[in-house]
Amino acid sequence: MKYDAIDASGAHFAFTDKWGGVSAVPYEQLNLGGAVGDDPAAVRANRAIAAGNLGLDPDRVVWMNQVHGKEVAQVDQPWGEGRVPEVDALVTNRRGLALAVLTADCTPVLLADPVAGVVAAAHAGRPGMVAGIVPQTVKSMMALGAEPERIVARTGPAVCGHCYEVPEEMRADVAAVEPAAWAQTSWGTPAVDVTAAVHAQLQALGVRDLQASGVCTRESPDHYSYRRDRTTGRLAGYIWLAPLSVGTDSGSPAGETAA
Repeated sequence: MKYDAIDASGAHFAFTDKWGGVSAVPYEQLNLGGAVGDDPAAVRANRAIAAGNLGLDPDRVVWMNQVHGKEVAQVDQPWGEGRVPEVDALVTNRRGLALAVLTADCTPVLLADPVAGVVAAAHAGRPGMVAGIVPQTVKSMMALGAEPERIVARTGPAVCGHCYEVPEEMRADVAAVEPAAWAQTSWGTPAVDVTAAVHAQLQALGVRDLQASGVCTRESPDHYSYRRDRTTGRLAGYIWLAPLSVGTDSGSPAGETAA
């Protein structure tokens, strides 16, 4: 299992690859998605493994049912036994509570304002990016005291603009919303670059500290890709703020997600 983990002023960012878990083919190995046909017991074990490798309590990781929309949920504690909401972003100002986003080509967006103590995780596929999930997430962070110029943004492994082929009309429609999305495949056909579009949206909002993983999921054998394999697992991005002191945060066990 390999992580790209960064600690910026107390904010922690991590992205998984596909190795180090217990899932069988075609989900080998570290599938973290609960709605892709994998054995639920294997998914639970994988989530515990991933959390343990990050020094997290798996019951303090909050998941979501992602639907390619622009709804954002503010989180104060894990979901417990209640229904996990259908949203595409989570925001919290609770230190020690980790937020998770699942992807297999879409762009995972992790955001933190360590000064305000606010973090967010967003799922930005093409439909969600066009709908405005990224601006909506930043707006929700600002409602909790975050300021765009202080936000640290990291985007994880995603299909790149040279590999995300789409019809010409779709490229035109997406580029009409965010011109930075316009792309062409390496074989010369119309394409969309969602990560570039996300970064452009963040920059337009005043976010300046931006980094992309540089990993294309379709090209990388170490990452899940729906466009490449169809039946496959899901990667996860995690964002959290370290507690200021032991015992400052508490909550109930997190519920399972069908995302």
